[in-house]
Amino acid sequence: MILTEHKIILGNSERMPELADQSVQLMVTSPPYPMIKMWDVLYRTDHNIDILWKKLENEANKETKEKLIASIYDSMHRNLCRVWQEVYRVLIPGGIACINIGDATRTINKKFRLFPNHSRILEVCEEIGFTILPYVLWKKTTTKPKYKGKGVFLGSGFLPPNAYVTLDCEFILIFRKGNLRRFPRHDAFRYDSVFSRPERNKWFTQIWNLAGRRQTESQVMRKIAAFPEEIATRLIRMFSVKGDTVLDPFVGSGTTTKVAMKWGRNSVGYEIDDNLIPLIQREIGFDLKTDINSPYKISLLKRPT
Repeated sequence: MILTEHKIILGNSERMPELADQSVQLMVTSPPYPMIKMWDVLYRTDHNIDILWKKLENEANKETKEKLIASIYDSMHRNLCRVWQEVYRVLIPGGIACINIGDATRTINKKFRLFPNHSRILEVCEEIGFTILPYVLWKKTTTKPKYKGKGVFLGSGFLPPNAYVTLDCEFILIFRKGNLRRFPRHDAFRYDSVFSRPERNKWFTQIWNLAGRRQTESQVMRKIAAFPEEIATRLIRMFSVKGDTVLDPFVGSGTTTKVAMKWGRNSVGYEIDDNLIPLIQREIGFDLKTDINSPYKISLLKRPT
């Protein structure tokens, strides 16, 4: 087993000065989804977004409120865009970026609507310079709206035309930086990272039927965009080889780190909320320190304020 190195950096991933240009082979992440209510507080740490929300909360004119809503949504994606720009910088030519994102539905200004996060990220990443590859639809098998324990439709139930389609899919967007990645002939790490025919046939299809990750932590710990370990496993094995470095700019509970460790990849994870460190420690199964008998070198770096 090769020695792999894993870093958790406490800091905002809108800038990643700890990483050199072209030093990462794969990015796998799930950011907080814009316009999902429980993640508003994360975006409101941006002073400008917080001001916009306060204006919206105190505004009476519907047309003005619509403009404020659009500005809030744009600002949230501008913040994410700065992360995607950094990801583009640190990826090697031929490197892959995978973003698990869900669209948002929300009643705001007395209007139920969809906020199409996946399409906004596709547009932004194409402008940055990424090549858009076919994406995966993750059909979450347990996602159904509930009322008093029973599944319900959104809207007017069985009466047309005012019911709404339930969001039961998320998107795993896949991008490449530049042309295909090149390897030396008969590269040992690449051949040692082979997947099976059944795995290939299951993974390289557009619809993945997987249950969402069960949330069993406290309310604070649950406010992370945690995806199942199986998703991280597939993406890391599909788009990297042993010895590669995998980046997660929104490390959350540490799932990407845990899977990278298991499959012989190095990793770097960014997390802005240091309250999540105990959860990350439990997730990866190690204290954030180096054990001389361990095949993993693990470090926690806190960016100076």
